[in-house]
Amino acid sequence: MSRAELWTEGERPAVRLERELADPPSVVWRAITEREQLRVWFPCDVEVVGGVWEVGAALRFDFGEMTLEGEVFAVDEPTLLVFSWGAERLRFELTPHGAGTRLVLTDELAPDAAARNAAGWDVCLDRLAWREPSDWQSLFDTYVAAFEPLVGPQAGPPTA
Repeated sequence: MSRAELWTEGERPAVRLERELADPPSVVWRAITEREQLRVWFPCDVEVVGGVWEVGAALRFDFGEMTLEGEVFAVDEPTLLVFSWGAERLRFELTPHGAGTRLVLTDELAPDAAARNAAGWDVCLDRLAWREPSDWQSLFDTYVAAFEPLVGPQAGPPTA
């Protein structure tokens, strides 16, 4: 399993995670764009308003206790999907890797969310790869130790 990297070169910091998945990009594409498949691994319910992943489409992310809005910025099936997730920007890049896919997820975020989100995405991508998810708290503690010297104090999980 690969661990998240923190990138600080852009306007905002970003966490970057990679996974090698057994399925080809066309199958992984469905896992990152079909609502029923997203429910298996993504941290919330994802609704594409209008039902089509296209540039400009509105997105709704339902966590039960809160809802975030988003917008689709880039779609190039089956290699690239970019959208906002609240104030963050998620970028999914899929490339063939042997018989499977290399997935790269980049999350541009607020500096204090880096450790929390890196741990969360690690758990989510483990689920996507059909692996036993890592322990979020252990991952979070590791990322806090690594990221705080670079981007400052880290926030824990949302309280509501």
